[in-house]
Amino acid sequence: MLSIQQMHYLVVLSETRNFVRASELCHVTQPTLSMQVKKAEQLLGHVVFDRDRNPVELTLFGQELIPVLRDILNEEQRLSTITAKWNGTYKEEIRMGVIPTVASYLIPELFTKWKAHLPGVQLIIEEMRTPDLLVAMMNKQVDLAILAGPVSDPSFRTIPLYQEEIMAYSKEIETSEVDIAQLTDLHPWLLTKGNCLRTQMVSFCGIQEGKESANWSYEGGNVELLMNMVDQDGGYTLVPEFYRMTKNQRDFLKHIRSGAGKNYPAREIIALAGHRTTKWGSIERMIREVQLSFRARSNKQLEVLSWNG
Repeated sequence: MLSIQQMHYLVVLSETRNFVRASELCHVTQPTLSMQVKKAEQLLGHVVFDRDRNPVELTLFGQELIPVLRDILNEEQRLSTITAKWNGTYKEEIRMGVIPTVASYLIPELFTKWKAHLPGVQLIIEEMRTPDLLVAMMNKQVDLAILAGPVSDPSFRTIPLYQEEIMAYSKEIETSEVDIAQLTDLHPWLLTKGNCLRTQMVSFCGIQEGKESANWSYEGGNVELLMNMVDQDGGYTLVPEFYRMTKNQRDFLKHIRSGAGKNYPAREIIALAGHRTTKWGSIERMIREVQLSFRARSNKQLEVLSWNG
């Protein structure tokens, strides 16, 4: 019979498909992991991984086995949770990953509410760019991810949270609305690569990536810094509707019309969670707080942009 530890090793290796990475996640040496995986295969009487492939792949037997092992591990975790609750020692830990352009306003708004409504939870929050966050979800390094969609992956439970308009921040535009074509003559200040808001800005505004120009002399790491660059040197940057700013700063936000003048760019913020997570009760309460706190401020016709172009 396989041990719980061996089941865990097999599941993690099936997700990472790399012995070195799996050993790091399991906090053991690579030789130890390899030995335990080999012993597990001997106990099962079948090979679980095709080691001749790079990265390693599940055999047909492995493809049938891994979902069963996930179910067993989830039930084992539920058993440990019930025991800890009855012993009075239970403290649920939820690891949440969130993209920086959402974290900047969502965390200050909701952290205190989450803390008050979930006294039995230890919440650990980390900012991650979208590609890194999706990898962390796949590797079960985070329990809950909040990011800009769409994300179509059956491995995750996907929950829509809210939509927010993407607006231009500029002191050179005097009107409250600007046509997309008017932005082409202005200096664009961009987030660094890997931020989904940068990809949306490049795609929607028709900016040519890699074009040699003074416009590309600096790429900032956060929205506040880029707004400061606009204040100093002109041009524009894109800002999410719910971004926290002063009333004076908000006066320089402009609605962006598409060429037809009917649609306004927006992004949809979503949550991702595991299908069989034992923490769903707490995660669901956190999600509801987000949905209640952020609602559409206008009835404009929004065009939701993809985070990956």
